[in-house]
Amino acid sequence: MVSVFKPKASDSAKAIDVEEPSDAVNGHVRSKEERSLVLRLDCFLMVFGCVSQIIKYLDQQNISQAYVSGMKEDLNLNGNELNYFTTYFNVGYCIMLIPSQVIMTYVRPSLWLPFLELVWGVLTGLVAMTSNASQIYALRTFIGLAESSAWPGMMTLFMHWYTPTELAKRMGFYHSCQAIGGMMANALQTAMHEGMDGVRGMAGWRWMFIINAIVTVTFAFVGFVFLPDYPNKPNPLAFWFTKADAQLAMARLQRNNRAEPSPVNWASARRTFTNWVVYFVTTLYIATVLASWGYAYFSLFLKSLKNPDGTNRWSVSDINAIPIGGQAIQVAFVWIWALLSDYLRTRWVLIIVQAVIGLVPCIIMSVWNVPLGAKYFSYFISYLSLGTAPLIFAWISDLIPQDPEQRALVVGVAIAMYYAVSAW
Repeated sequence: MVSVFKPKASDSAKAIDVEEPSDAVNGHVRSKEERSLVLRLDCFLMVFGCVSQIIKYLDQQNISQAYVSGMKEDLNLNGNELNYFTTYFNVGYCIMLIPSQVIMTYVRPSLWLPFLELVWGVLTGLVAMTSNASQIYALRTFIGLAESSAWPGMMTLFMHWYTPTELAKRMGFYHSCQAIGGMMANALQTAMHEGMDGVRGMAGWRWMFIINAIVTVTFAFVGFVFLPDYPNKPNPLAFWFTKADAQLAMARLQRNNRAEPSPVNWASARRTFTNWVVYFVTTLYIATVLASWGYAYFSLFLKSLKNPDGTNRWSVSDINAIPIGGQAIQVAFVWIWALLSDYLRTRWVLIIVQAVIGLVPCIIMSVWNVPLGAKYFSYFISYLSLGTAPLIFAWISDLIPQDPEQRALVVGVAIAMYYAVSAW
């Protein structure tokens, strides 16, 4: 068990060292109605978030899969274009992330999030029509602007709906969908290369973007009725959510010392930037993500390997398929870390454990003059330490339970600063 910081009722921006009781500790037993509400939240809020995240990461990662599946040759990309594709995306993501978090406190999430998903779905489809790197730079920037709402927006919503003993496992399951999206990107790119390459005169990697766009735009409409918005301002189109559910959701907030959501204003901004939490969480999040980022180059590593006669060691299909094993490891361990976090009632201990594990691939990749088997090992073992983000953001809910506006800003600042650093 771990001490977390619980604010005084008189001042939500300050914190004191008090262990927050879970439902089990304070003796609360969930009623049939509460269990039903949590189940429906999982079936609608979680399902939309998870499927949307899979699609988002599919849209986000397919640029790398396309690059190793024919785009590089078709568009004559012989320099640092792939790095710039990521950089322009990161710049757009960074610019829009905090404004999106603020807008979501004024505009219903059930309108804002699906609308932006429609936008990035259309833009993703347009990548299939490009003929040079400059066109992709422009599209990637606007895709980043639109996608910046999704991950932090859903994480913030989870904090409003789930209790401390429910939160980390939901965040972990949601976060694992990034890896599932990556697995789908690899599998679909393999299928497109083998089955769609040349159909109607289009390369397989172009079909990938078209299919991504169709799936994204279609599913975005589901969000208008699946997202419940906020407990104190529920979505009127959410057919599955009743007035009694709203009252019960508010009671859950009060029982767990959570304040009801309200719009971000200058006062909440001042509270945020005069509180140590925003600086601590931002530094921690940037460090944990960047330290483990070597795994992102697995496909490029495989593409670089040659046989003694100079031929490629791995085919295009192999390059897309092999990383799926690492992503499967990621899915499993994100769930394991999150379940352990809620069960053991600790966040920071498991973050440190992952950091220690992550040192192994960092050292191997830094030295690099090691046997080839050690390089493969370093890539696969790095996937074990990719479960820190759900624990960090669940920890935010523990550290500042009575200030939801500050939580929204801390999430936005932490992720925006990571993308600002990552861009260069």
